Amino acid sequence: MSAAQAPVIKVATWNLWGRNGGHERRLPAIVETLRRIDADVIMLQESWAQQGDFCQPEYLAECLGGYSSAWAHGPWFSGFWLGNSVLSRWPIVRTEIHRLPRLDNGDPMYRHVTLATVQTPWGDWPFASTHFEHPFDGSRHRMLHAESLLHFVRSVRAGAANKLPVVVGGDLNAVPDSDEIRMLTGRMPGVPGVVFSDVWEHIGAGGRFGAEGLTWRSDNPNTGDSSWPNRRLDYILVSHPRKKPAGNARGIWLAGTEAIDGVYPSDHAAVVAELAVPRADPDASASAEA
Repeated sequence: MSAAQAPVIKVATWNLWGRNGGHERRLPAIVETLRRIDADVIMLQESWAQQGDFCQPEYLAECLGGYSSAWAHGPWFSGFWLGNSVLSRWPIVRTEIHRLPRLDNGDPMYRHVTLATVQTPWGDWPFASTHFEHPFDGSRHRMLHAESLLHFVRSVRAGAANKLPVVVGGDLNAVPDSDEIRMLTGRMPGVPGVVFSDVWEHIGAGGRFGAEGLTWRSDNPNTGDSSWPNRRLDYILVSHPRKKPAGNARGIWLAGTEAIDGVYPSDHAAVVAELAVPRADPDASASAEA
């Protein structure tokens, strides 16, 4: 079987823009975009819920049909939650919430990592959704987030029975040559024993700095009068070291870049990737057939 024919897992990451920009009007466009993406696992940022009422991740899972959802179930601010969630067409067997630290050691508020361990056909596979601080001058905050994410992923990998890589989808609010992304991808010292592959850098059109990968885009009317348009802020990352070929990049592209029925679904584009899955163990196959 050629690499092009080999089985893959399709994953996506997308910032849904919370309750901003006429969220009720945008919701059908979000649902339709996710249907078109048709990913196995979807990592969402700025998803939201109202305490005791509407929960966007659960609503999206129901609309897509047959999906499970994982989210933090709080903390609540004025009756609302805003944060990261994971949708999966396979059962989610475990959810972990890792709070991202602040420089002043205060309450992490809503900055966190939502990790869902998904019962895939290739074993229990961890997928994480996260969202780093956004200000232009917030690199020190994001560096702290990046280091915390690396520590968390290393701990997850240390306890993994089958050693499948952790796949992270996130709005990292940082461009590819920033210190925080350089730390995550091994271009500067980070956390020993773990580093990430940036899937777009590996095989995306235009490579690491290509305009084809921009997820914060001036052609999206929801970005308004952005003072820094046209940036790649959203990433699919795969932890390393890992056993080849699981998690290796096979394809990556953008979605959600066009209006649906005249409505742009978010202020960010979604990133969709196909990743290699583990090879079948020939010894295990032989044993099963014996």
